Amino acid sequence: MPKNNLKMHFAWLLAILLGFSSCENSPEVVPNLRSKMDYSLLTTSTPYKQYFIDAKGDTTVDFKSGNTRYKMFQALNYYLGAAVRDNKALDANLMKTMFANSGNSFIDITSLKIVGTDLNTSGFSLRSITASSKSSSEAELARTRLDALFGEMATVSNSFANTASKGVAGKLGTYLVDAKGIETAQIIQKSLIGALQIDYIGNVLLNTGLSADNYTVVSGKKYSALEHNWDEAYALLTLNPIYLAGSTDAVRGTSESFLGSYIWEYNKANYANFHMAFLKGRAAIVNNDITELKKQAAFIRNESEKAIASAAVGYLAKWKSGTTDAARAHAIGEGLGFIYSLRFCSSYNVDAKFSDDILNALINSPNGFWDLTNDKINAASEAISTKFKL
Repeated sequence: MPKNNLKMHFAWLLAILLGFSSCENSPEVVPNLRSKMDYSLLTTSTPYKQYFIDAKGDTTVDFKSGNTRYKMFQALNYYLGAAVRDNKALDANLMKTMFANSGNSFIDITSLKIVGTDLNTSGFSLRSITASSKSSSEAELARTRLDALFGEMATVSNSFANTASKGVAGKLGTYLVDAKGIETAQIIQKSLIGALQIDYIGNVLLNTGLSADNYTVVSGKKYSALEHNWDEAYALLTLNPIYLAGSTDAVRGTSESFLGSYIWEYNKANYANFHMAFLKGRAAIVNNDITELKKQAAFIRNESEKAIASAAVGYLAKWKSGTTDAARAHAIGEGLGFIYSLRFCSSYNVDAKFSDDILNALINSPNGFWDLTNDKINAASEAISTKFKL
């Protein structure tokens, strides 16, 4: 090859190599999906959806999945209450199908503004997201435990006409308990607060879910995957456009159920900051401000977990202050459900062994509730308070 051609050949190769090097060192910058948003626009009285819109002015918020599951939880809980409210035996299979959303099991509940067909045809379920941050085997263990509790609830509901006593299922006052004095309905409800809400909101949507795409719109939707994760977390906490609007320490200003209610009741120091945390986190997503996003997610997770730990300790204290067997049984039922749920408090590095050890020390005896002592209650309270720095 002539010298001139050889020089041109090497020059051409060098240009190609330099081009590759330039591409590697200067990755393509993907533009933000939304225009930047001013955080100062947000106040405690800002409805969640107000500012989160696209360039056409359409809302980018979709609450359907979160609110639908919230209403499924309400419907299941309403059915659990029928054993006492309506003095009727419950159907274990119906509870299981409501949990899994199969067999068109939901019906209209006017007082809760629930339309059964909306839930039945939604394509969502409680079971599919319960304990979903865990390994598949751990998640299935939590789900089959709930299925078993539905069976226990059906069995104890057959005793609605009995007066409960040691070894005898029935009613203590207005509370329905099993032969060991445990209020199964409370165990189910409080277990779901942990396995469903604490786990899916805190450990999935506001933790691993923060790595979702935020540069493209989900096909056929108005939102990015990350925007939707954050919105779904809010929608699984509350049905209200302003969470706990108008609340004071003495009076809860909005109708809230489950975790949303207990945050107000058992986290007086920070319940008023939750709505702003959700707004700021959502605005941070608009701005692609990862630091602010993680800060607000951490606040919501930590303070939600602290609320249920405080609730567990609070109900243990109510067992001690209770003046009747009925009051004490109701208190311990709620407390035990919350103690189970502590295993989903990943911000505080709580595992199943921690909550199981406390539960076993409290009620793993022949007569359960009837065998409780101040020493057992005090030991449980101290362990939880120490772990959560209450």
